[in-house]
Amino acid sequence: MGKYFGTDGFRGEANVTLTADHAYKVGRFLGWYYGELKRRTGDASAPRIVIGKDTRRSSYMFEYTLIAGLTASGADAYMLHVTTTPSVAYISRIDGFDCGIMISASHNPYFDNGIKLINANGEKMDEGTVLLIESFLDGKLEVFGKKWDELPYATKENIGKTVDYASGRNRYIGYLISLGMYSFRGMKVGLDCANGSAWNIAKSVFEALGATTYVINAQPDGLNINENAGSTHLEGLQKLVKDKNLDVGFAYDGDADRCLCVDENGNAVTGDHILYIYGLYMKERNKLVSNTVVATVMSNFGFFKALDAAGIKYAKTAVGDKYVYEYMSAHGNRLGGEQSGHIIFSKYATTGDGILTSLKIMEVMMAKKQPLSKLAEPVRFYPQELVNVRIADKEKAQNDKDVVAAIKKVEKKLKTSGRILVRPSGTEPLIRVMVEAESKEFCSSCAEEVVSVLRKKGYCQD
Repeated sequence: MGKYFGTDGFRGEANVTLTADHAYKVGRFLGWYYGELKRRTGDASAPRIVIGKDTRRSSYMFEYTLIAGLTASGADAYMLHVTTTPSVAYISRIDGFDCGIMISASHNPYFDNGIKLINANGEKMDEGTVLLIESFLDGKLEVFGKKWDELPYATKENIGKTVDYASGRNRYIGYLISLGMYSFRGMKVGLDCANGSAWNIAKSVFEALGATTYVINAQPDGLNINENAGSTHLEGLQKLVKDKNLDVGFAYDGDADRCLCVDENGNAVTGDHILYIYGLYMKERNKLVSNTVVATVMSNFGFFKALDAAGIKYAKTAVGDKYVYEYMSAHGNRLGGEQSGHIIFSKYATTGDGILTSLKIMEVMMAKKQPLSKLAEPVRFYPQELVNVRIADKEKAQNDKDVVAAIKKVEKKLKTSGRILVRPSGTEPLIRVMVEAESKEFCSSCAEEVVSVLRKKGYCQD
């Protein structure tokens, strides 16, 4: 991770750690850099950069300042308006854009925001380009064999233009609909749109495929994104599914690159369940390339045991869908993701896609003629305790000898009957302490042993 950009873009509190000035400079760099790359190959055309945003109030501010920077550097900015992160990745790839930008802080509260960068292949931006942006933000840019104290402005006919590109978002919706292999007629589906990017897309897709939809949290006002809603707050969807006697429910996060599910009984179905359900479905049809599902170190013991029982191999990566996708690309895997609901179907998408994930779960339900509870049943989770500790200096805290000693002490206690994982968040000032063991009480006591040391050493901010 760099100084500004973490595992999922440049994220922070709007106009505190991520300011309008930052956005303008990111736009200035991208517009100039991609133009310069073209010029050096003899191509005088303007760079084409596509931009989407979620429903946060500050997303409009960042959209305008990014566009100001892009056009000032000579790039043409194509506006998808409010849309999902996977739609920006899809359009970047199929419409030949030089890169894409998504303005979102995903599942974070409304006062945070972020700038996610996507390359021409629809993948997360390469580290080399990200580091150049960081150098420019710090006034230390060196590229193309020289130091750049200032970047040139475009003038006259070379100043960039803005283009309304809502048609791109509509084409993405059409693409999702085209992936539906079954009619959903007769199915009652709950959708929690988190007052975010999915609010005007998910319902359209499901109804086009014949489902009767029941939608909650689809009235964004700029301040209510993710507020007691979406994939981080399943309670509302669970109540809806039970009260309306629905067949299934799907919950998205703010930019709809995640999906978690609720079965017909109102029980939560995690990303681990989704990976198991679709992995088994692919294996049964001889579609699971290398017979391997890619997960992260945060996946539950019970998930891995279920895969073992099904004869499916697995690989574990660091936390972050970026790392999952990198592993999948390097090894040719078709299915991977995170417990949090970032699921990547590499045949269809280059990033996690919440709406696509829900369509794929519907496909398995329709193909096997089984309810979601039955499909998820083989995955028996170990009890888990996850404590998020707010800490300013994550690296210092994690490397503290007393903290390390506390972790080793817990590892000895757990032996082979559980595990502890202590890691810094890639997007927030948090250290996450996760314990899995045979009882909830044992999980809690083990996690508290580490958290108490962090607290005693003065690292905790609250």
